[in-house]
Amino acid sequence: MDRLSSIYRLALKELASLSRDVALVGLIIYAFTYAVYGPAKGARMELRDASVAIVDEDHSVLSARLGDALLPPLFQPPRYLDRAQIDAAMDAGKYTFIVDIPPRFQADVQAGRQPAMQVNIDATAMSQAGRGAGYIANIFAGEIARFVGAATVQTQPVRLIVRSKFNANLLDTWFLGVSQIISNITLLAVILSGAAVVREREHGTIEHLLVLPLRPSDVMLAKIVANGFTIVVVATLSLWIIVQGLLQVPIAGSVALFILDAVVYLFSVTSLGILLATLARSMPQFGLLAFLVFLVLNMLSGGATPLDSMPDWLQSIIQLSPAVHFVNTALAILYRGADLRAAGGEMLVTAGIGVLFFAVALSRFRKMIAIVQLRGV
Repeated sequence: MDRLSSIYRLALKELASLSRDVALVGLIIYAFTYAVYGPAKGARMELRDASVAIVDEDHSVLSARLGDALLPPLFQPPRYLDRAQIDAAMDAGKYTFIVDIPPRFQADVQAGRQPAMQVNIDATAMSQAGRGAGYIANIFAGEIARFVGAATVQTQPVRLIVRSKFNANLLDTWFLGVSQIISNITLLAVILSGAAVVREREHGTIEHLLVLPLRPSDVMLAKIVANGFTIVVVATLSLWIIVQGLLQVPIAGSVALFILDAVVYLFSVTSLGILLATLARSMPQFGLLAFLVFLVLNMLSGGATPLDSMPDWLQSIIQLSPAVHFVNTALAILYRGADLRAAGGEMLVTAGIGVLFFAVALSRFRKMIAIVQLRGV
């Protein structure tokens, strides 16, 4: 009980110290407010208001119907160009798509032939280019089928119907809001826990802790508890106020289970932050080291790039990262309504990785304290 009381009081000291650090408090507020709302609301990945032009060399009823089929809000009203204007318009970046309908297009379609259209795409608009080409192909295929009076199901042996269960309209806002919270949990956990250690060492207050009846593990646990508690509170508020409130994103699963999952994950990643702090000699050095580690954790977590698209050897190695398991369980809980039975296995794996990080960090932390004590003598 005495140890728990000491850890509790030391955690309160950590919270008080954090509250006086204006820069870190500002970073916390920004990371779970505008850094969640801004990208989700401002960065559009889906096709919206794409600029399109048509070069109609056929001047037929069918070519006119194809132009009329490109409707808002997916596309802007199409502009009509001459064939000689294609290269200049693409070089100037005026249009994302320029569709060239060849001569005798309608006659070839009615004769049962399969004439080809050319779709010129400005690939610098990456998010719209890939999706827009698929939209144009599907819209034109449906319009041509209606024109010749044949249903698509009659011309294809298999009809593929895609239904999106958890995000029927595939709105990127629903994904980006939660993804930003998950990413910022990792970032803040590494920075806050590591900065707490570096700040103690730079200010010389770690010597004060050495004269108290505290073990190195008590000091580490206090920092983990204080910073983990701060992140859990602000992340939960962000999920309720920003994601569910302002962004109107429905949460399918249990928020309480997500909080439990975040607590387990924070034990791992805050231990990692303390480990990095024992390797750095100053706050700028820690900042650079933490930034590089965060990039690796975030990019290889499966949130930005699917794990299936990575090489097999990298998929095996990255399983040692707690971020991979947290992304899987967090998305499963919030989007698919997974319960403890479904997410519990990976949560245990995350906890096991956390114990490993904590043990290594504790060993490094003890060495750091021993060096401080020798310097004090």
